[in-house]
Amino acid sequence: MTPTELHLAEGRLAALAWGKPDAPTWLALHGWLDNAASFSRLAPLLVERLGIRIVALDFAGHGRSRRHPPGVDYAIWDYCHDVLDAMVSLELESAPLLAHSMGAGVACLLAAALPERVERLMLIDGLGTLSTPGDDTAQQLRRGLLGHRRRSSPSPRYADLESAVAARVAGGVTPIDADSAWPLVERNLEPLEDGHVRLRTDGRLLRPSLVRFCPEQVVGMLAAIEAPTLLIEGDRGILGEREGARQNRAALKGLERRVLQGGHHLHLEREALAEVVGSIAQWWQMAATGVVEK
Repeated sequence: MTPTELHLAEGRLAALAWGKPDAPTWLALHGWLDNAASFSRLAPLLVERLGIRIVALDFAGHGRSRRHPPGVDYAIWDYCHDVLDAMVSLELESAPLLAHSMGAGVACLLAAALPERVERLMLIDGLGTLSTPGDDTAQQLRRGLLGHRRRSSPSPRYADLESAVAARVAGGVTPIDADSAWPLVERNLEPLEDGHVRLRTDGRLLRPSLVRFCPEQVVGMLAAIEAPTLLIEGDRGILGEREGARQNRAALKGLERRVLQGGHHLHLEREALAEVVGSIAQWWQMAATGVVEK
């Protein structure tokens, strides 16, 4: 199934869409430094199985969406505006959110602050946002201020797509294999006149955050979520039984958790894909029959 390229929010945001335009629409939110192609293997299968439409956004500064103007930061809560602006363009009053990693953090913030806009949450290896203990706030601000005053490095150049994929595999924040990284990197490259390719990602995304929520705020946000929520984790993912992950799961009432074999990008891993699709589809269909109550 070939996706349709969309331009939303007066051209500010790029997106990929699978499914018929008149089908019920889900919004899909990718992780940090990824893009809409994060859902290129999962979305077609869900669309075919559930008769829905999935619109996957490129967050600002990622993929083919515009970068923020000079002097404007990338704070995680700003991505909520990307989702809301996309809803305006798509004429959606509310929508289910399918979200991975950082996108799951954005989805949780939006569901907590504007519950009327989020029908259901389907989170993949992410729950809540990164946090900094209150006692470390000054040090976090120091890192952020110094990082923001350093000149951004030029976007990396590579000889070809294969070289760019190899660099992502070697230098990724979380482990990812070449096959899973391929669609992410492919969407994120622009050709140069000399035959090389360059990453589209805004280098400012690599700067330390000036401010983060503290753990108590993250828990408070999760406790405020009213939408039925499915959390799919990889057994080699980033959550597991870490103390913060346990606290976050305990805070979200009505959470259904499923741990599958796979890594952080299990929705792109071919060996894990069928189980991810089955888990989401089963939960969605149970919710539609009233087994999962809002």
